[in-house]
Amino acid sequence: MTAARLTLPSPAKLNLMLHILGRREDGYHELQTLFQFLDYGDEITFALRDDGVIQLHTEFAGVPHDDNLIVRAAKMLQAQSGCSLGIDIWIDKVLPMGGGIGGGSSNAATTLLGLNHLWQLGWDEDRLAALGLSLGADVPVFVRGHAAFAEGVGEKLTPVDPEEPWYLVLVPQVSVSTTEIFSDPLLTRNTPPIKVRPVPEGNSRNDCLPVVARRYPEVRNALNLLGKFTEAKLTGTGSCVFGGFPSKAEADKVSALLTETLTGFVAKGSNVSMLHRKLQSLL
Repeated sequence: MTAARLTLPSPAKLNLMLHILGRREDGYHELQTLFQFLDYGDEITFALRDDGVIQLHTEFAGVPHDDNLIVRAAKMLQAQSGCSLGIDIWIDKVLPMGGGIGGGSSNAATTLLGLNHLWQLGWDEDRLAALGLSLGADVPVFVRGHAAFAEGVGEKLTPVDPEEPWYLVLVPQVSVSTTEIFSDPLLTRNTPPIKVRPVPEGNSRNDCLPVVARRYPEVRNALNLLGKFTEAKLTGTGSCVFGGFPSKAEADKVSALLTETLTGFVAKGSNVSMLHRKLQSLL
């Protein structure tokens, strides 16, 4: 019998590059991006219920209970699987909303994987990833749990193994709207596709950066400050800004200088998500 209670990590991700190839007829954008996980994230606790009720006990400001991606993921999996069990859920939230590090998508994926385990559904990653895609384009990479080169809207994944440096991630205190950035008329939408595998070095550009930096002075300031020490990049549509370092000591040193005026954290890059490492330990 499986345990009745389970606590799982919900890791952050970085987009090491993000190219926008064009706009599709359905309004979405054709992308190429490189995902890598961080050993840093939220923590979600699940406790089984036998009455079928799904209850998230942690409140999110401005997000109604049933609109939360965690609840939507749980209800969708329950409906699709025909499971009669329910779940109580609590989250220790550290990942910012609108930060471009995948907080909501990661939470949804951790919920799908955690409930698949607790409810003993036996679904494989392909099935869970397909369900996750209907919740958000970034959910499948968190479900699969391996660094990946992504195409399409971000759902066509090819596992990759980039270097795993230490990162300093700065968190400007603004929430960036993905919809707003992708609808900006000045956004680059015609980057030629990368056809070489693995992705060649020097393709670390994020096509969203000029638009985000122009609209959000807080992000522009973080890019400028971090850029004095290392190549400063934007993840996703922002707002988080990051740079890589060869050691934790070096990342910590720059963090100490910059986090006097900015919020941020240091974390190790990881090609296998800490969620999947935890799940593997339960087998």
